Amino acid sequence: MIKTITKIGNSQGIIFDSALLHLARLKVGDEVNVEVHAGGTITIAPMETKVINADRASATAKRLIQKNDELFRRLS
Repeated sequence: MIKTITKIGNSQGIIFDSALLHLARLKVGDEVNVEVHAGGTITIAPMETKVINADRASATAKRLIQKNDELFRRLS
């Protein structure tokens, strides 16, 4: 797929249409890793999303609530 570098404000960029984003499994707001390789090749790869399991999230929330119990009481 051929794209043209265009002026976007004071910068330059490439516009990704929705079909390209869909093929790459990306959406607006996703973080990507951009690398420049020898010879000028540029790769754009999605960052891996971190998944937190429910048990760990629950334990972390309980710990934070207990640690800040007095603060939460004053705020309520």
